[in-house]
Amino acid sequence: MPHPPAATAARPLMTWPDLTKRPHPVADATVAYGSDPLQVIDIWRPAGAGPHPVVLMVHGGCWQTEIADRRLMDWIADDLRRDGVAVWNIDYRGVDRSGGGYPGTFQDVGAAADRLARDAATYDLDTTRVVAVGHSAGGHLALWLAGRAKLPANSVLRAAAPLKIAHVVSLGGLPDLEATAATPENGCGTEIVARLTGVAGGARPDVFADTSVPRLLPIGVGQDLVNGREDRIIPYGMATDYVAEAKAAGDRAVLHTIPATGHVELIAPETPAWAETKRLIRAALAK
Repeated sequence: MPHPPAATAARPLMTWPDLTKRPHPVADATVAYGSDPLQVIDIWRPAGAGPHPVVLMVHGGCWQTEIADRRLMDWIADDLRRDGVAVWNIDYRGVDRSGGGYPGTFQDVGAAADRLARDAATYDLDTTRVVAVGHSAGGHLALWLAGRAKLPANSVLRAAAPLKIAHVVSLGGLPDLEATAATPENGCGTEIVARLTGVAGGARPDVFADTSVPRLLPIGVGQDLVNGREDRIIPYGMATDYVAEAKAAGDRAVLHTIPATGHVELIAPETPAWAETKRLIRAALAK
């Protein structure tokens, strides 16, 4: 009597070298928005006539430059470029760099985003519907960018005319800084939050009021959270809790759970996670 086929072993989760050791694609242009070497933006522009739809991309790395910079997003940026979508891939000073932390990291991200509105015509980019995509800590920053209109009036992070974000896709993000600080099992640790937000004091008793996305809800922007069910860096519950809070505040927020997926797969162009993310990006751009 024939034996049933052996069960197929689960594919191991991707590691960082699985992504970073492959050939590195090259952006079409790099522009500076400040004097620091990290205050730059890589522009990935599709072939052919524009104006091209555009994704504003924000890398993660636990808000630390030592861990990651914009180049970690190059493979998915190149994939979008091949599909006819331009990418505005921003960098910023992390908390481990001079000028980073509060307010510098946030001001960098805001300035890099606002430069898109200024330079869109130069690169033939269509900014009528900008989709922000952020990975890990960049998921927090992408959502924060979409909520800048809700910043407190007395915040030094306010901008006169912040770039309008039409939609956000957070890939294994950390949108709630208070929850991050209270969750030791998150891969960035808890002490990093104080380095990002600054320490509460007399002039600024609430450091989360202008830094943590739940404090800005509702932000009035559609939000898709794509999370790997096997992510060992960002606890899955951080996504479910945030989505529930955003929906309770009146925002449209949807959690997309990708099975057999960790943290790295979210930004690897050959994965089911990225295929789902591209579907969401296309749908958001088409609205």
